[in-house]
Amino acid sequence: MEIFLQGCKAAVQIFKGFASGPAKSRLSKATQTCLNKYEGIDFHVVLGNEACDLDSMVSAISLAYCLAKTSSSKNLAYVPVLNIPREDFPLRTESTFFLKENQIPEDLLVFRDEIDLGGLYEAGRLGLSLVDHNVLSRTDSFMEDVVTEVIDHRILERRLTRNCRVTAELVGSCATLVTEKIIREAPHILDSQLASMLRGTIVLDCVNMAPAAGKVTPKDTEYVTFIESKFPDLPPRGAVFNSLQDAKFDVSGLTTDQMLRKDLKALASRDIRLAISAIYMNIEEFLQRKDLETELQDFCQRHRYNVLIAMAIAFTSANEPMRQIAVYSHEGALRAMVSKVLEQATTPSLDLSPITRHHCHHVTAYSQGNVVASRKKVLPILKDFLKKRDSGESGSQLMQSFREAEDYNGRSEFAECNVEDNSEGSEQLGEFGEQPDNPDVCGGDRTKGKAYGMGFRRQMEDGLDEENSFPPTPMNSLVEGCPLDRGLPKLTAEAILERINRITVVDSEVNSSTEKQ
Repeated sequence: MEIFLQGCKAAVQIFKGFASGPAKSRLSKATQTCLNKYEGIDFHVVLGNEACDLDSMVSAISLAYCLAKTSSSKNLAYVPVLNIPREDFPLRTESTFFLKENQIPEDLLVFRDEIDLGGLYEAGRLGLSLVDHNVLSRTDSFMEDVVTEVIDHRILERRLTRNCRVTAELVGSCATLVTEKIIREAPHILDSQLASMLRGTIVLDCVNMAPAAGKVTPKDTEYVTFIESKFPDLPPRGAVFNSLQDAKFDVSGLTTDQMLRKDLKALASRDIRLAISAIYMNIEEFLQRKDLETELQDFCQRHRYNVLIAMAIAFTSANEPMRQIAVYSHEGALRAMVSKVLEQATTPSLDLSPITRHHCHHVTAYSQGNVVASRKKVLPILKDFLKKRDSGESGSQLMQSFREAEDYNGRSEFAECNVEDNSEGSEQLGEFGEQPDNPDVCGGDRTKGKAYGMGFRRQMEDGLDEENSFPPTPMNSLVEGCPLDRGLPKLTAEAILERINRITVVDSEVNSSTEKQ
């Protein structure tokens, strides 16, 4: 695997021109050999989705490796590309952890900002395979005609054509479908390293293969069992799942800026730009970070927000979830107004209790009594507030006082900013309810199981998902309502039969639709 990734990196360097002339002579002999091998070749890129979670990363690497090992062409480089900038990869803490566990150097990976896909396309040297999504984003749609293969586990959004091979099945993990392809077409490449990567990804996606969690399907179980039968020395499933979950919630190595960007959604109205960040630690501990107020102010100025809401999740000694909220704004009237909206919310009620023991002057903090109210539940409250405010429905003296404060202090510097200039991306209320072009960048629960297909579409229609929220929410995040928030439900024979019936119905509908097309 490492030799394969070295070759991918070398091929990309050649196209970019970084390894030509005097620079090439300074490279190691091994790297020069890779460079010489890949001069004048074409590229087939295996592109993961814009969420770049563990499933997307492992699926891209594994499929590219499989294609390279089974290809007879000497003039084609198969390159897995992680669809985020390299600087944002540390935010994917479970992915960085898993690479180290499987002894894959991070510097051998190719990220979206390190390869010129547009240039390759214009040069006629690009082919694409999509994994963990089946529709290119709006900005990438110009490359649609070179997509030759799709492997995904969501509802199929693309039109079927003769030139593109599509594998779409509503299983728990895209890695399951990649595993199936490898076992059917190239079982000889499945070594302990690749087996560990695929099995660990499926186990994480399927919530440790627990049927009651509603993620796992028979095919997921089939291929995890197959891998374990071939590689009995792999660590126990539970140990792998727990280590990945722990890594996902481990923010100890992140700066405040990275912690806030790790799981962020953004909303924008006429004069309010509001960020909602999920943080994976106790809010009191977060508020005690050194120079926090300066860092919060720098974060908001850098990304042009004037309100920041941190929604924290931590766990008690009994391993029960505990939620807290902190509202930051340097503008006191704006902070008070947003805080009041959260305090008075009824759909749902958040049951907020003030936290006063902290030293941040521009932060209002609360304990959240309603632990079931995840960020997905809070977002509609804030959207409704911003939408009504933009339409002129004041409704309270507090809003009027904020307008008076604006008149006194002058128009906010954030009022005229262009939302599209923001690197994180935001949802503008003028596009309230509009469907995103690429469902992979939607927040909230990733729709990974068969029973979630229609729910995904309903979310899109209700306008509850954010377009280009960056970075997208890590899947199975408890902030967005993990199925295990309240513990495992009671498993009964009736529940199992009901789920099997639902799977059969969805499969029949998908097959019927495919045949018609």
